[in-house]
Amino acid sequence: MFLNYFALFLIIFVILVVVYGIVFIHDIPYKIAEKREHPHKDAIYAAGWVSLFTLHAIWPFLWIWATMYQKDRGYGFGALKQKEEALEQQVKGLTDELASLRQQVATLTKTDGGAN
Repeated sequence: MFLNYFALFLIIFVILVVVYGIVFIHDIPYKIAEKREHPHKDAIYAAGWVSLFTLHAIWPFLWIWATMYQKDRGYGFGALKQKEEALEQQVKGLTDELASLRQQVATLTKTDGGAN
């Protein structure tokens, strides 16, 4: 009789450990996103639960999604953004210089009277 209860306890214990283990494993991408202060951490958390019902098909993509984000540089496009800002500054400077040159040309043509 003792072995029957022990076997029942063991079956229940194993089932609980397996279920808890699966939930714990599917929570790993959320933990990564939370540690990195990911802006989509709530979506990753919800998608982790959806992954349980899709037979874990999207779980590897959640892992990738969570690990791609870095707090200091976002998704890795920080250098591109800095280059873009530098180019915008350069274009603004060139536009201002062009406007100044046009004004100088207009002033010169007015003082010369357009004579040639």
